[in-house]
Amino acid sequence: MNKGYVSEIRAWFSGYCRSYYSSDQEFQKNIALKEKHTFQVYNNTLDICRGENLDEKRLQLAGVIALLHDIGRFEQYRQHKTFRDSISVDHAKLGAKILEECELLAPFHPDERSLIVHAVELHNVFSIPAKVTEEELLFLKIIRDADKLDIWRVFIEYFSQPEEMRASAAGLGLPDSPDCSPEILAHLGLMDTVPLSSVKNLNDFKLMQLSWVYDLNFEASFRLLIERDYIYSLASTLPEVEGVAEAVQIVRNFVDRKLLRSCGSYMARECTVPPGR
Repeated sequence: MNKGYVSEIRAWFSGYCRSYYSSDQEFQKNIALKEKHTFQVYNNTLDICRGENLDEKRLQLAGVIALLHDIGRFEQYRQHKTFRDSISVDHAKLGAKILEECELLAPFHPDERSLIVHAVELHNVFSIPAKVTEEELLFLKIIRDADKLDIWRVFIEYFSQPEEMRASAAGLGLPDSPDCSPEILAHLGLMDTVPLSSVKNLNDFKLMQLSWVYDLNFEASFRLLIERDYIYSLASTLPEVEGVAEAVQIVRNFVDRKLLRSCGSYMARECTVPPGR
C-alpha cells in the first residue's frame, strides 16, 4: 500500500466532514462530535499498532480503516437526526455502501479494498462473525479496540458537561433515570458484554460501556485504558444503588488482572496498577 494514500484519505475525510457543516448549532455539534471521534480513533489505532509492533503496511491500512470506519454516521445524522442504529439505519453498513459507490478506494489493491470495506461494515457488530479471514480478524480487532477507547473518552466528557453543551445525539435519546437494570448488572457480574438492546436508560448505557473491557483484544489497548483512567472516570458517574458497586468491582478486578499480566510481559518497563476508588 502506498503511504501517500493515508494522507489522501485523511484530506478526503476532512473535506467530506466539511460538506456536512451547518449553521444550525445543534446539527453542527453532532457532526463535530463524529469528526473529532474519527481522528481520535485514528490516533488510538496507531498507538495500538505500534504497541503491538505491527509492520508499517498493516499500520497504514489500519489507519485508513480508522479514518473511514464511521463514514456512515454523517449521512445517518443528516437523514435521521440520530446516532441510534436501531431506529434509523445501520451506520456501518451505510458506510460500506458509501465506500463501494464512490471512487475513493480505487487506487488500492482489490484485496485491500475488500478488507477496508468489510472492516467498516463489521466494526460495530456485537460479535465478530466466524467466517472472517485471519487478516480481516486482525483489523477488526484493532478498529473495535480503537473505537471503544475513544467512545469511553466521548462519554466521560459528555457526562461531565452541562446539558446545554452536550451533542444531543450522543446519548441516543435514552432517559436519564436514576436506576440501573438488574439484567445489565447481571451481565457485568458474569463478565459478559452487554447488548445495546438490553439498555433502558443512561445508567445502563454507562454499564454497557464498562462491559466492553471484556471485549478488548490487545495488551496495548488495556494499557491505554488504564493510562487514561477511563474505567474509574466512567464508574464515578454511576449512582450508588444496589448491585452497582459489586458490578464495577468485578470490572475493575478484570482490568487489573489484565494489566498485571501485561506487566509480566513488559518487565523492562515501570508498570503500576491504579488504586481502586
